[in-house]
Amino acid sequence: MTYDKNASAARFLLGGIGTGNISLDQNVRLCDFELFNKPNKGHRSPYTFFAIRTESPSGKIHAKALESQLAPPFDHSHGAFSVELGGMARFRNSEMSGNYPFVNYKLWDEKMPVEAQLMAFTPLIPLNTDDSSLPVALLRYKVKNTSTEPLTVSVAGSMANLCNITGVSSMKNPHYDGKSINKYVERGSHRGFHFLPGGKKESDIDYFEMAFLTTEGQNVTHMDDWNEGAWWDGLQDFWNDFTEDGELTPGRGLPGQGNTLHSSQISMASLCVKKEIAPGEDAEFEFILSWYRPNRIKSWYKKESELIGTACGCDDNNCCTPDLITRNYYAKFGPPLESAGYFIKNLPRLEEESRRFAGALMSSTLPHYVLDAVSTNITVIRSTTCFRVEDGTFYAWEGCLDTHGCCDGNCTHVWNYTQTMAFLFPELERSMRRTEFLYETEADGHMHFRARVNMHDNAHDMKAATDGQLGAVVRLYRDWKLCGDDAFIKELWPNAKRALEYAFTHWDTDMDGIMDGEQHNTYDIEFYGISSMLNSIYYAALRAGEEICRYLGDDAAADKYAAIREKGAQILDAETFNGEYYEQKINDVNEYKYQYGKGCLADQLLGQQQAHVCGLGHLMNPEHIKSAVKSIYKYNFVEDFSDFNNVQRMYALNQNSGLLLCSWPKGQRPRIPFVYSDEVWTGIEYQVASHLIYEGFVDEGLKIVEACRARHDGIERSPWNEVECGHHYARSLASYGVLLALTGFNCDGVNKVLTFKPAVGQDNFKAFFCCADGWGIYHQSGGAGRIETLYGDLSGYTVKY
Repeated sequence: MTYDKNASAARFLLGGIGTGNISLDQNVRLCDFELFNKPNKGHRSPYTFFAIRTESPSGKIHAKALESQLAPPFDHSHGAFSVELGGMARFRNSEMSGNYPFVNYKLWDEKMPVEAQLMAFTPLIPLNTDDSSLPVALLRYKVKNTSTEPLTVSVAGSMANLCNITGVSSMKNPHYDGKSINKYVERGSHRGFHFLPGGKKESDIDYFEMAFLTTEGQNVTHMDDWNEGAWWDGLQDFWNDFTEDGELTPGRGLPGQGNTLHSSQISMASLCVKKEIAPGEDAEFEFILSWYRPNRIKSWYKKESELIGTACGCDDNNCCTPDLITRNYYAKFGPPLESAGYFIKNLPRLEEESRRFAGALMSSTLPHYVLDAVSTNITVIRSTTCFRVEDGTFYAWEGCLDTHGCCDGNCTHVWNYTQTMAFLFPELERSMRRTEFLYETEADGHMHFRARVNMHDNAHDMKAATDGQLGAVVRLYRDWKLCGDDAFIKELWPNAKRALEYAFTHWDTDMDGIMDGEQHNTYDIEFYGISSMLNSIYYAALRAGEEICRYLGDDAAADKYAAIREKGAQILDAETFNGEYYEQKINDVNEYKYQYGKGCLADQLLGQQQAHVCGLGHLMNPEHIKSAVKSIYKYNFVEDFSDFNNVQRMYALNQNSGLLLCSWPKGQRPRIPFVYSDEVWTGIEYQVASHLIYEGFVDEGLKIVEACRARHDGIERSPWNEVECGHHYARSLASYGVLLALTGFNCDGVNKVLTFKPAVGQDNFKAFFCCADGWGIYHQSGGAGRIETLYGDLSGYTVKY
């Protein structure tokens, strides 16, 4: 997919797992500096940009920002402030394309004697969690001389020192205290600026460092600190120096006298690289950003401002609250010069392995929009939705608002849908299972669906989430089969068994296989009566429990779970299947608010989709399941929302296509239906699409995915940010389930068996796959299949197809 300079919604994230992010927009501008343990949408680091200068032998000079012309509107109150660089000359045309974790730009302008390209990335290597967690970003410019004569070309990057920034709570109008330190450093492989805070210790909660470096070794000049003075003196002085000879002058003075209105405390530094480029030839200019925010509050909701000046790292117990402070996992890589040094030293390998992954995924013989959905949503794992603390424990919000996380605690009923991290970074997924079962499951089996035990917040005191709790049992089975680790399942199963059997005392008290009490769920409400959505998850959990117990030698429990599931499935079919799909059985749909009754619920077979991902087979009548999932597409997929009325939140409108959470094709819509019923959630779209494919309705499943990605076209919505309750919403990680369904991939790590059952193009099939021991490409042609291992060791596995 490519995006031009008008794709104003496009934002590409750079940064590792749990490190925070810097993004690049469609105009090749760095934006959204989210490096402070929280989201920071909309923040642009002042004066931060790259520029190019060319000079011909005859002395003709061209100079522009290495960006494309901005798209309207231009209706700021003051036009555009100088810190936004609104008036800088830019290239007339640009093209942006992304193949995560790589983003590429082309810049061209008939008035310029060069064409420029930018490639930027942060390493992403499935199964290599540490190398995918580096707080770095590489920006590599390639400049081609399109003229008929040699050119002297200079590329300069300018960066604000954000180390003493305050006002991080909003970041709309941050304050710079003028104490930041710009230290120019030279090391064997790189040189540039180490940005340091003034007046702070590394133990301070808000301590922050950055580095801005180049790997170029020749003709590097720098400007240590801009002459900010007042008004826009600093930018004018930098531009004068840069355009004069294509070099920068450290310690350059600013002559003249004048008033100090609008004086600035921003500390700026610039790096410049100068090269000779022959006609038709090109040259590269490489820059690296790295950062270091070592400390974070061990809390979901406490603010840093509450601790600044109290958690100072001294020895006075009356002063400090060290139990409230933890370290970010990525701090293990050290300050920014150390993490950048590791990155630079290992850059050939890190880039090659990242490209190997991206190439393997995108070379699959699957529709481009499917690969797009899988690739772009990996960003969630590396967005500010997710973080990792010092001992390696992985935590996540549901999503992120502009300046803070939204809905805390590894929410079980949202992460219920996700598949991407389980397959690409299984150790992180197993961390979530340990949190759920070892810390958040009580002695009676009640699981808190928001993890707070290891945080310093009030305990989560809501009722258990039926779908999230039972789904956690299914996810435990999936994660165990992926890794094949007996110690993992033996450690967690005792508590998981209690969580499963909690259903017998709260939701299915007569153990007839039908949960029919009050059932809290992912729609943030309670369903009453009988719901196939929640009962199908119950059956998936019972089926997973049956397999685990059988493996561990507890045949009595396995037999019990099987009997309950089989009995319940028969009752559910008899009571709720209406000949087309599964309804909610409830005496009076309006007795309680937020029910769906006769509605066709998109999630009505969520547990069955989970079972297919895990290779657990059909849970109820297969023909009824096929009819029901086909009905979801028939009744809930809307081709054009122009005439659709929705009083809830909006994720599809106008000519968009998408899948509704619920419809009422037979009438009898409740007076007040469940609160999100008229919305379109990408995570549920992917869940339904993958289930359709598993049941043989490939075209229907693909149409849903295509519609979903068409909405994220860079104009209306960002291709790298699927929003639900917040940016980079976790449920969108369900997109990997579509890949699983199309490949028919299943991993049995216990018995070392990889199974493939392609749903499309069986005679000429090629697709990426990943399990806990390695990843690569599966090839199938002429009825024969084989795997090509690209990472890890899969020599002990048997391949079935």
